[in-house]
Amino acid sequence: MQTEPAKETPLLPLTTMQKGIVGLSNLSMGVGMTINFVVVTPLARSAGLSEVQVACIMVISSAIYALMIPKWGEWANRFGRKRVMVFSLFAMGGTNMAFLFALDAALTGVLTGTSMLFTLMFVRIWFGLLAPGLQPASMAALTDATTSKDRAAGLGMLGAAMSVGSVIGPAGAAILAPFGALTPLWGSILLSIACSMLIGFALPATRKAQRSSSRPKPIAMRDPRVLPHFTFLFIYFIGVAIIQQTLGWFIEDRYALAEDQTVLFTGTAFACLASMMVIVQFGYIQPQKPDPRKSLPIGLGLIAIGYFAVTLVTPFWGLCLAFLIIGGGAALTVPSANAIGSLAVARHEQASAAALLAAAPPAAFIFGPLIGAFLYQASMQLPFLLSSVVMAVLAAYAFSRIDREIKAG
Repeated sequence: MQTEPAKETPLLPLTTMQKGIVGLSNLSMGVGMTINFVVVTPLARSAGLSEVQVACIMVISSAIYALMIPKWGEWANRFGRKRVMVFSLFAMGGTNMAFLFALDAALTGVLTGTSMLFTLMFVRIWFGLLAPGLQPASMAALTDATTSKDRAAGLGMLGAAMSVGSVIGPAGAAILAPFGALTPLWGSILLSIACSMLIGFALPATRKAQRSSSRPKPIAMRDPRVLPHFTFLFIYFIGVAIIQQTLGWFIEDRYALAEDQTVLFTGTAFACLASMMVIVQFGYIQPQKPDPRKSLPIGLGLIAIGYFAVTLVTPFWGLCLAFLIIGGGAALTVPSANAIGSLAVARHEQASAAALLAAAPPAAFIFGPLIGAFLYQASMQLPFLLSSVVMAVLAAYAFSRIDREIKAG
């Protein structure tokens, strides 16, 4: 008599509401990241720092953040996913609050010169040390809460939450900017702390998994199946980081704006980009499910056109239109690149591949902001021109790969 195969069960099941709370915590991360570029970048320069000094502060924080992600992943396994998520969200709110106070002291003249630079850098370093646990802990929690059949969808939900957060962040900055240039930062801080408390009350305590439980094995960075896709995303996000670092300066200088107006206008531009990402994602990609190999070069081409258009159009409405084009291209590009990368491995390895590809953005933000700052000091249009060229080259590469596959077929 043939026995039926045992049904796979999650290691630590979570209810739909509990999974939603984990997603909300990633949304808060997306809010905080985009608000930093909308608010901090232009205000730090207004306090008296040069473009390169502002970029150095962000780069050091990003480098430490990226380097600490694997260590926090180990601590999540050792101390529990819930504890690490709660701690990281509190740390995110606390270190951002300390940075806000330091930035306010710089804007009011309490901190000046070298003391201002090193104080802001010191506070931002602690963000890089203490906050990175949320991403690996939440991914591990969703991995434990899913089976091989629904794991990709569960991990994809975290990415979608980050995207929604990237919409709320700039939109919130634009709404709150009239109440004070630093008010949007307070909003992101309160959201992080609220999410920490929600996770603390709503999620069950992490239980140790049985040794016999099967988990996806990690994929090495040098794995030839994944490395080309990681490199592709790394280069893509360098181009994105160049723009995110310099956009606030570009808008402030082109339109001769005051501090609160700079935050408002920059938030509006980012909101155009992020809103179009959501519209295309849920209005086209989700229902139509286009072939990612065909969507990828189209998306990159749209981004290249949008970045180049920013250098040509002068009215602010034209810049917003360019960022709508960029947002549509980004909505096609990022999911397509991640999908192609995950399909390069076996089904049971897709979660590990997704986790590896997720490390590309923080790694790229180690280099992109500094490149953007140096380019901006030479010419305010250079960052957009270089990023446009980068996206055009990646589009040509993606298209050539499709062409080779069609001919091979």
